[in-house]
Amino acid sequence: MEFFVQPNGSLFKLSKGEFDFIMDIIRESNPLRQPDTVVQRYTKADFLSKVYMTEERFDVLVALLKNKKNIILQGAPGVGKTFTAKKLAYAIMEEVDDSRIEMVQFHQNYSYEDFVMGYRPDGADFKLTEGIFYRFCQTAANHPDQAFFFIIDEINRGNMSKIFGELLMLIDRDYRGTKATLAYSGMPFSVPENLYIIGMMNTADRSLAMIDYALRRRFSFFDMDPGFNSEGFVKYQEAFANDTFNALINQVKQLNREILEDKSLGRGFQIGHSYFCGREVLGCTDEWMRSVVEFDLLPTLGEYWFDEPKKLAYWEKNLRGVFDD
Repeated sequence: MEFFVQPNGSLFKLSKGEFDFIMDIIRESNPLRQPDTVVQRYTKADFLSKVYMTEERFDVLVALLKNKKNIILQGAPGVGKTFTAKKLAYAIMEEVDDSRIEMVQFHQNYSYEDFVMGYRPDGADFKLTEGIFYRFCQTAANHPDQAFFFIIDEINRGNMSKIFGELLMLIDRDYRGTKATLAYSGMPFSVPENLYIIGMMNTADRSLAMIDYALRRRFSFFDMDPGFNSEGFVKYQEAFANDTFNALINQVKQLNREILEDKSLGRGFQIGHSYFCGREVLGCTDEWMRSVVEFDLLPTLGEYWFDEPKKLAYWEKNLRGVFDD
């Protein structure tokens, strides 16, 4: 008995969602990078030379992210959270490849429609539009042998439960690769196992509510402290051979000890090292250091000790006194 074979394949109409789903599968065969692209290698040594962190802390950080898939870098402003997040991605990829990194910043008006999927105005009508996280997950799924990193700045500024929606379950390490039906499209979707989420959170921002417990248990939290005593920063400081810079750093270290002992502040309110980074030897001038003190450090201390004028005046005198002859 012979069967009739349709040489043109199945002739049935696809919905837009079905078409997009099939196209995502087809894109799997497309290379992410052009064959002639030069690969720039990135090692642990490269990370430690740029990020002022001890090797032991770096190993802990990498292990946490690989195990949990999701991590939040938390600390005071100026400890280099955003800088660290990107360099961490490079170190795990073992190369510099920004095409495998996506970054967003949450805010109070950020929504599920921005992040995953939703209807957007399109002329006189509305069009179902994919969000940035949805698109990035599809890209990562199409290249399962490579690690991808989604970085979220100010992660605690958004309504996480609202932004993530049903993805709150799917980002869990134990549910990676598990499919769920999306609310808008009705199509199956999963968060791939090769996608890592790195969030950043300022612990000194007292106006923000605590992170939702449902999200908190899906992330590991890594405290980032000022790196003034790290090998990398010590080498950076020694290269200046500048007595004024050394005196200023010593004052900031003493200041951080007082902040640690202050019951209303504590660890998450310390002064970070990044205020003093990114300068060449010739750029370490008194003018630059004064600007850091006047326009970065003292306004911060003014917020910390607005109700303790004597303590604030004491540290204004100490920090400005570094520049006295």
